[in-house]
Amino acid sequence: MSLVKKFATVGGATLGSRIFGFIRETFMAAALGTGPVADAFNTAFRLPNTFRRLFAEGAFNSAFVPLFAREIEARGMDGARRFSEEVFGVLFTVLLFLTIAMELAMPFIVRELIAPGFANDPAKFASTVTFATIMFPYLACMSLAAMMAGMLNSLHRYFAAAIAPVFLNVILIGVLAYAWYDRQDAIAVGYGLSWGVLAAGLVQLAIVWFAVRSAGIRIGLRRPRLTANVRRLLVLALPAAITGGITQINLLINTNIASAKSGAVSSLVYADRIYQLPLGVVGIAVATVLLPELARALRAGNLNEASNLQNRSVEFTLFLTLPAAAALLVMSEPIVRLLFERGKFSPESTVVVGHILAIYGLGLPAFVLIKAFIPGFFAREDTRTPMIFAAISVVVNVSLALTLFPTLAASGIATAEIVAGWVNAILLFATLVWRGHWGRDIPLLTRIPRLIAAAAIMAAVLHFAIQWLAFPLSSAAPLLTRAVTLCGLVAAAMVIYFAFAFGLGGASLGMIRRNLKRKAAGAPAEAAASQEPDAS
Repeated sequence: MSLVKKFATVGGATLGSRIFGFIRETFMAAALGTGPVADAFNTAFRLPNTFRRLFAEGAFNSAFVPLFAREIEARGMDGARRFSEEVFGVLFTVLLFLTIAMELAMPFIVRELIAPGFANDPAKFASTVTFATIMFPYLACMSLAAMMAGMLNSLHRYFAAAIAPVFLNVILIGVLAYAWYDRQDAIAVGYGLSWGVLAAGLVQLAIVWFAVRSAGIRIGLRRPRLTANVRRLLVLALPAAITGGITQINLLINTNIASAKSGAVSSLVYADRIYQLPLGVVGIAVATVLLPELARALRAGNLNEASNLQNRSVEFTLFLTLPAAAALLVMSEPIVRLLFERGKFSPESTVVVGHILAIYGLGLPAFVLIKAFIPGFFAREDTRTPMIFAAISVVVNVSLALTLFPTLAASGIATAEIVAGWVNAILLFATLVWRGHWGRDIPLLTRIPRLIAAAAIMAAVLHFAIQWLAFPLSSAAPLLTRAVTLCGLVAAAMVIYFAFAFGLGGASLGMIRRNLKRKAAGAPAEAAASQEPDAS
């Protein structure tokens, strides 16, 4: 399977999850708006979600995958199964004790670490503590699921792990639909959503567990032991968790700062949901597929293949991300108005969230490029360097957020996030080039400015079109009129961008054809994996 087809498999599944996520946030905006229960739920959910992305997705997708792939090559599937059982035993034990400790300390954590600004509102503080207590076991489910997802990715079975997150949104949509039917008040909706998150964690774990079994690996529970392989994993996983979860570290810190202003947390969450669509579909797809492919090419000593993988990944991400960033920058407010402005989500909330979303658009290319650059370090088992750059990024984010929040509120926090993202991306790329791990690619260097020009032309046309179509996009127009107008603008923008991208030479049919047809390195391993029954 070609690299782009693998990106499409993971990206397509992620797109499905993001679409359901939009529906979920639309229902939630109507039910809760940016009120106190929305702030409480979003803050409480951020706690297990941040831990999941720090210590589950970040660590295991970055550290576990190369080691698991090496076990497959060195000792076959039996060796990989034994290694998985060793890791599973340690991970399960750690998660059990962590969950118990966090449940007992939840009031202190919310008051001192997560949302100190809620302490002045006893009802909001109590709701946040209760919601977080209900949801925190979600972390254990998703951490174990992330480990199994890493196994599936190493075996070239991307779909099951990518589609599992859809069920979080499906379950929460069901909760919100029932709450609307039953006319529940806001606090009852918050409780229902919290229990729904926990149920979704169990469902997602079951999906990847069955997929791993169908791939021929049955994991048993072993007594936890710090074997040599587990110690090596821990050495790699700690900095990898910090690095892979840098966005989540920043979000957690920013939640702490934003809790001082009513509605700020929810405004950031709603904007984040929209900008996560291109970031998730493109960025996560590239990071998920590129790491095992790059690790395999480097183990085979195929440096040209490794360099080509990195360059093609950047080419692919920029080709799709630059127009998305330009569109978010100029049409954020009509997007937010169409998706969220109803029920308790007011026109004033649309303006605030739209401004935040426009700022996020400026940072979108940086966050996607980070996901394309980091595998270049992790595939070489270097997790320390990205961790240092991540720490620098956190310092930049916190300093700017504290400086800008008193005057710009939530928009100041968004600005701090994107500046920190660009700092991280530039440091990662410069280091890869300095070490000679990034081969110069003249076609790529000539295409990038042309793609930027095509995106800029598209943005300029959109800007004037939005002014001309002010009424059909306004709150006064019927919902159907707004939806048709916005969809028409998106379609026109795509035609303009692709026309100029191809016309200026930023993309070509030959480039797309080569990426669709080319095979990734490690054909024998891929052929062996393809003989197993399809987990999806």
